[in-house]
Amino acid sequence: MMHTGIFSGYFPYDLKKTCEVIKGHGFTTVQLDLHFKDIDVSDGQMTPDKCRTIRDTFRDHNLPICAISGYTNIIHPDPETRKQRLARLKELIKHAQYLGTPYVISETGTFDTESDWVHHDKNKTEEGWEDCREVIADLSQFAYDHGAVFLLETYVNNVVGSVEETLRMFAEVDHPGLGLLMDPTNYFEAHNIDDMDRILNHVFDALSDKICIAHAKDVKRSGDDKAEKHADIGDDSAAESHTFRGVGEIELPAPGLGELNYDLYFQRLAKKHPNIAMIIEHLDEADVPRAKKFIDEKMRANGC
Repeated sequence: MMHTGIFSGYFPYDLKKTCEVIKGHGFTTVQLDLHFKDIDVSDGQMTPDKCRTIRDTFRDHNLPICAISGYTNIIHPDPETRKQRLARLKELIKHAQYLGTPYVISETGTFDTESDWVHHDKNKTEEGWEDCREVIADLSQFAYDHGAVFLLETYVNNVVGSVEETLRMFAEVDHPGLGLLMDPTNYFEAHNIDDMDRILNHVFDALSDKICIAHAKDVKRSGDDKAEKHADIGDDSAAESHTFRGVGEIELPAPGLGELNYDLYFQRLAKKHPNIAMIIEHLDEADVPRAKKFIDEKMRANGC
């Protein structure tokens, strides 16, 4: 059976309380966001001992860590900014071995200077592709050298934004240090959202063997609001990756609040990954019980 989990970053407390609250909701795993009020693991402050403390505290609460959030714009066009972002991502990858999971996740980035999620013309050029490929190849080797796996998360506005681009990246970076985070909502745009089942089947027909971890959010048309959308989740220090809710024609709300065919999603995923971690996202703490109930009921209905 699949495991229902959540990002730890939706619970902005000290380490022990974060674990207690997440366990109190009945989750059985977490994707780790490394910011707690009582332990400094910010840039340059990570140590093996701090990581072991985090790992063991989650384990003591029967909440194994399945993956680590490393979200950043890995191809930021400003050289110094990119250097800083990649240094932090590599710091996370280097310490993954002490946190109880090999998996560190990021999307593939955009050449836009202001946002990690909006389209930029260079994203779909051969020059942009080669730049991104070189970064991903380096991250994959670095992960492999440190007993980790870098998980690529496809997102439509990034360099790797489609099934075909995902397949191409895995063909060109054919490396044991590279895997895939599956979030089917990230493959939908205005031109294909009305063809939901065909797109979902295409995603799984092409990519099932690359998947390591899965996410649970939703997707729908955004209506009149075409701007980049962020939610107020009640935590001023929250990472933008947790407040982001879509841009342009597409909105990405919490699971059960959009149009994703969750029955088909779970059926296809469970065929090759029956025990995968399913991590809920794009919500605030108040919505956690509803979202978890929705996911658990969909899992039960589909025998997974």
